[in-house]
Amino acid sequence: MPVGIPVAAPSRRRWGLPARRSIAGGVAAALAGGLLALSPATTAHAAPTLLSQGKTATASSTEGAAFSAAAAVDGNLTGTRWASQWNDNQWIQVDLGRTAALSSATLTWEAAYGKSYQIQASDNGTDWRTVTTVTGGDGGTDEVTLSGTGRYVRMNGQTRATGYGFSLWEFQVYGSTDTTGPTLPGGGDLGSNVHVFDPSMPGIQAKLDQVFQQQESAQFGNGRHAFLFKPGTYNGLNAQIGFYTQIAGLGLRPGDTTINGDVTVDAGWFNGNATQNFWRGAEGLTLNPVNGTNRWAVSQASAFRRMHVKGGLNLAPNGYGWASGGYIADSKIDGQVGNYSQQQWYTRESSIGGWSNSVWNQTFSGVEGAPATSFPEPRYTTLDTTPISREKPYLYLDGNEYKVFAPAKRVNARGTSWSNGTPQGESIPLSQFYVVKPGATAATINQALAQGLHLLFTPGVYHVDQTINVNRANTIVLGLGLATIIPDNGVTAMKVADVDGVRLAGFLIDAGPVNSPTLLEIGQQGASADHAANPTTVQDVYIRIGGAHVGKATTSMVVNSDDAIIDHTWVWRADHGEGWGWETNRADYGVRVNGDDVLATGLFVEHFNKYDVEWYGERGRTIFYQNEKAYDAPNQAAIQNGATKGYAAYRVDDSVNTHEAWGLGSYCNYNVDPTIVQDHGFKAPVKPGVKFHSLLVVSLGGMGHYNHVINDTGASTVPAGTSTVPSTVVSFP
Repeated sequence: MPVGIPVAAPSRRRWGLPARRSIAGGVAAALAGGLLALSPATTAHAAPTLLSQGKTATASSTEGAAFSAAAAVDGNLTGTRWASQWNDNQWIQVDLGRTAALSSATLTWEAAYGKSYQIQASDNGTDWRTVTTVTGGDGGTDEVTLSGTGRYVRMNGQTRATGYGFSLWEFQVYGSTDTTGPTLPGGGDLGSNVHVFDPSMPGIQAKLDQVFQQQESAQFGNGRHAFLFKPGTYNGLNAQIGFYTQIAGLGLRPGDTTINGDVTVDAGWFNGNATQNFWRGAEGLTLNPVNGTNRWAVSQASAFRRMHVKGGLNLAPNGYGWASGGYIADSKIDGQVGNYSQQQWYTRESSIGGWSNSVWNQTFSGVEGAPATSFPEPRYTTLDTTPISREKPYLYLDGNEYKVFAPAKRVNARGTSWSNGTPQGESIPLSQFYVVKPGATAATINQALAQGLHLLFTPGVYHVDQTINVNRANTIVLGLGLATIIPDNGVTAMKVADVDGVRLAGFLIDAGPVNSPTLLEIGQQGASADHAANPTTVQDVYIRIGGAHVGKATTSMVVNSDDAIIDHTWVWRADHGEGWGWETNRADYGVRVNGDDVLATGLFVEHFNKYDVEWYGERGRTIFYQNEKAYDAPNQAAIQNGATKGYAAYRVDDSVNTHEAWGLGSYCNYNVDPTIVQDHGFKAPVKPGVKFHSLLVVSLGGMGHYNHVINDTGASTVPAGTSTVPSTVVSFP
């Protein structure tokens, strides 16, 4: 407790009763809007019970490690407590686990009490409404009457009574989670767009070919498909993978499912040009390629995970045309990876028999057999290990039961997670997932989350008229077949609370025609909880603005939570398709990172009207970054940034003291006005703790130029003329 402040004998006073509301020093009525938003529930509820004890609690600050938020909900009435830093405007909140009908709150104050405070409620941990305001508090024990519903309840301290902080022995919330409404079931079938095969089935090749014919060139179509292969051996198959198609084995390990044949991506539909082979994936299979080498000619948003290729892997299209990928993780390629025409590629925690060619930017972390760092020529950047990682969750069969495997976190990892046998992690039965199918509403999806279910999105396109709120720690949201979420009426598609261990994986967010302020938020503004032991991960989650239709969003992805891992994302403002143009698909900012200790592995962000990536958090790290500036800027004035020509592709704010990044490239192709000049591709404060390794900028065919690579460092691309010769910086500062 604070030194010199005696422990007062608890007294009991009741706040919020109608007879007291007019008494000075009592309760001021909540704002009318707040009361209307928190209207009493209409369903029947059981008698009030204590809901908060032992639940997840967070706070704006703590006086020290011994005074955590959890100490105020542990049931130890006068033995443990939460204490804030010695400032006004501090808060403590508790996640009740699901929406509850609220009846009262009991606050047992230590001697450092709150003179004025609010009790607030929220459905998502971000948008708060004030239920009751207490003024003139005098310590002891306050009993506050509440009315309405909410999952999160907060004591928002406004004025301290002492020179110390706010300090609560216990924060108790009472109410009921019992309602007469229906309970959503977990589990169930996977729908018509998930094609499940076993080795005895006839017609597998015919089904693969049928879907490929539909999806080969359907770059902006609505078809979504997943091919899932039960454990066993499949002979003589060539699975050609088109747009919005996922192929995966249903074994726990890649060796459980073997295809004696190929999983092929080529570019015949686009005259041998693979630069638009987006939105597809392969996972969890062992391949024995027919001719010894499997072809995987992809570009952005095409993951190759947990694959074992017993031969080589060719990343170029037939004829070795252009390609602009790509990403491999947790995979073993026995032979050589033929990079050939791939402009850039990131490989993480894998084992390869060799690598050929470098073009502009090939980056490796934790890869056995990777070439040594030799940037700028050959253009290899290699880290011996990946500092922190956790593989993407995936669906598998345990006997005849579907489960989702959630791999464990790895630190300083090298090589695959499965090379020594069974991977480490947790298996979760499908019965604990709400299986989302086309036609499901946002209200139903949120109800499933409030019940404590995880989400498995089956292949399809989902319009949501309200934000999907992922508020529970350790929730998994997993998409199959590039399931796509479109926010209607300018809402944010998805928000994740500042909680431990949420896993988002395998889906696409496609902006709607009404501008959304954000499309994906990880943690609320001001989030500060420590998630180092169990971070939130975002993996194979892609964001698109325009292309399929008009789309708008001010900022695509905002990361507020500390310690988050962004592992392979493509955040793309469209430069072709439908519904695009400088103002038509306006999107000023791509990714903004406010949280501390955030790690990005495989970050692809392109074509935003202003900054593509902005980083405000401390100790951020990025391993591999690929960027193109917006092609469609109409003139120099359109991208003028004060006295600076152009907005940096990747900007670290001047307030940041520590940041590090490896293998970053930015390209310009100002094809509307080729005279446009960018002062630099990258912008960062010049401080000892801010470090960059292996940077490059490229003018594509002389369509616009860069004066420098980072800040005022690095040669101009102007001397290269129309030749696509990168300007490089090995290290900065």
